[in-house]
Amino acid sequence: MNASPFSNLLTVLRKELRDFMRDRRTLVLTLLVGPLTFPLLMIGIGKLSQMRAETQLEKPLQIHIVGQQRAPNLVAWLAGQGIAAKPASGSEAEQSAAADAAIRDQSEDVALVIDPAYADDWRAGKPAGVTVVADSTSRNSELVVGRVKRALALYGQQAGALRLLARGIDPGIVGAVGVQDRDLATPEAKRGLLLSVLLPLLLVMWAFIGGAHISMDATAGERERQSLEPLLATPAPRWAIVSGKMFAAAALGLVNLTLTLLSFKLSATLVGGTMRMLDVSAPAMLKLLVVLLPLVLIGTALITFLSAAAKSMKEAQSHMTWLIFLPMVPGYALMAYPLKSQALWQYAVPFLAQNQMLVKVTRGEAATAQQWGIYLACAFGLAVLLWLAATWRYKQEKLAISG
Repeated sequence: MNASPFSNLLTVLRKELRDFMRDRRTLVLTLLVGPLTFPLLMIGIGKLSQMRAETQLEKPLQIHIVGQQRAPNLVAWLAGQGIAAKPASGSEAEQSAAADAAIRDQSEDVALVIDPAYADDWRAGKPAGVTVVADSTSRNSELVVGRVKRALALYGQQAGALRLLARGIDPGIVGAVGVQDRDLATPEAKRGLLLSVLLPLLLVMWAFIGGAHISMDATAGERERQSLEPLLATPAPRWAIVSGKMFAAAALGLVNLTLTLLSFKLSATLVGGTMRMLDVSAPAMLKLLVVLLPLVLIGTALITFLSAAAKSMKEAQSHMTWLIFLPMVPGYALMAYPLKSQALWQYAVPFLAQNQMLVKVTRGEAATAQQWGIYLACAFGLAVLLWLAATWRYKQEKLAISG
């Protein structure tokens, strides 16, 4: 290795890629985990959403209605809305107990109890009492309970309007304020709604750790196999050696990320329902790749730095527990406390910046030149700092000592 430092860098890069590709099974798993996982997630989520809509929003529903003989018109109207009453048997106390027991063990989602004074209150023009019985901790019942409540509210509005008309009063008089909705969300933003929630979490994680295995094996693995010392004994500068190893890992991570984006584009095209509305155009995929490229470099540099301090491959792999969790923290934080995207400081914070940029792309919004500049400068700046830290680790002579 008496050639130029850049020639040394390319030699190390070719060596690491050639060594890694010898293990065909690891290579296949590394490159195909992300591309295969994405279609499974998309197809699974699309199918589950479709099944839930069919079973809880569109399919005819049968529920317990206790005291249904007191409100035959209401029961008949609900049946016309696809919400039928189950056949009643036993006393009202027994019916109520059976309904409560079914909801507690979650075999039923909702039940109705008609108030004993329902008929009298109805005839007197008073609000007639109907109790919706449900378990608020059961997430599976949310859609069903909402469907029943909306049906009851609609029935109440219609009955109230008829009462006013019977008295010669325009029903519109009770609406002092007419509220209308005007949605300013672009079609691209609506198409990217689901994408903006799921995709950033997964892509940020895969971009960050896509080249983790080769990064660890090229440093901690070679140190454990005692093959790193001969390489460090050559005249090649340490920065060229560590750069060659990092670029090999980054190249693998970039290939993995590209395959993942292509698989997402394919799966979103093949899956029906709302998945077809997602923005998976070529420009959108290219923007995602540009956003995530610095993260690939950050991940490989950080993992190389950590692997250089590990004495064995097992010790280096122990870092994966928190490394996987690290890029997901901003995504989970944004779910609980969303931030306005106008603040420029967000585009300088690692992982948060990637998340915000990905959300912009998936919503079809154009980031400003200032936002792109801050993001790319800070992201590549962090990658350079971590590269310098890894180079500093490689300059320590104890790196060549195994055990």
